[in-house]
Amino acid sequence: MSADGRPIRVLVVDDSAFARKVLREALSRSALLEVVGVAHDGLEALEKIAELAPDVLTLDLVMPNLDGLGVLRALPPGGPRVVVVSISDADSALGIEALQRGAVDLVHKPTALATERLYELSRELVEKVVGAASARPRPAGPAVPAASPTPHTSAVRLVAIGTSTGGPAALTRLLPALPRDLPAAVAVALHIPAGYTETLARRLDEMCPLRVFEASEGALLEPGSVAIARGGLHLRIADEGGALRTRLDLQPADAPFRPSVDVLLESAAALGRATLGVILTGMGTDGLVGADLVRRAGGRVLTEAESSCVVYGMPRAVVEGGQSDGEATIEGMASEIVRRL
Repeated sequence: MSADGRPIRVLVVDDSAFARKVLREALSRSALLEVVGVAHDGLEALEKIAELAPDVLTLDLVMPNLDGLGVLRALPPGGPRVVVVSISDADSALGIEALQRGAVDLVHKPTALATERLYELSRELVEKVVGAASARPRPAGPAVPAASPTPHTSAVRLVAIGTSTGGPAALTRLLPALPRDLPAAVAVALHIPAGYTETLARRLDEMCPLRVFEASEGALLEPGSVAIARGGLHLRIADEGGALRTRLDLQPADAPFRPSVDVLLESAAALGRATLGVILTGMGTDGLVGADLVRRAGGRVLTEAESSCVVYGMPRAVVEGGQSDGEATIEGMASEIVRRL
């Protein structure tokens, strides 16, 4: 339900008649949602938005006349929130760009031939649409670049970042603001479907003074580099002979998310005082257990301030659990990280 108690109004935008049918049926199964219309391309979507005032769009990206990115660019401030429904193999770069431009979440849509899988999407789709309805728009404007740290031996070797809903846009603002001579390594666990993290890492690498890469088994993680956890696998950081290396694993298989922020932070806690945890925007409580382990081991944890979060869920859980040592908006987080080094 929306804040005023009425069902969340959803507009389905997809050029495939089959996909529109399946998405409409899936969303209509929830009493929390009301599908108020469908659109077959971006131009019709903009007309329907003006006419129907939906709370949330489910948005295909590859469409005739005006594509999904065009719709995102044309949305008015304070307009409907967007959940991208995308085919990973076909348009992962478009999906990542959409998330960086402010789409709240992404659902991996299989091909039209995979009928059973499309119907299986129902629960995930409903959850993400409901979550998007309560998301806040990301504040405009660039993050403040952090000054280079004062030359000294940093007590922190690893900055371990966890995020979920709104995470790609948050990382797009935070990572480019970190200085090239950052004396610590960075590892990131982000809730995102498999198949998108390589594209995200590549785009961030092009934007950042730091080297950004998708984590692979046994990769060396040096100061001034950023490892993005691969979608579908947990990321752990291991200290092997004084060198930090990335380790990938399917276990624990029963974790609610893979990669899990808790799993990353649990491994980071082994570094004791040399770990700085950072919890950014996201739904749920992933990271709360890991933050506790980091602090018990002597490390510190920062949280994103509510005012800049798309969804103040994961940071709230850490703050209310008494595990936050300080907070900053996404605009000031890079400077706060450098100050804590």
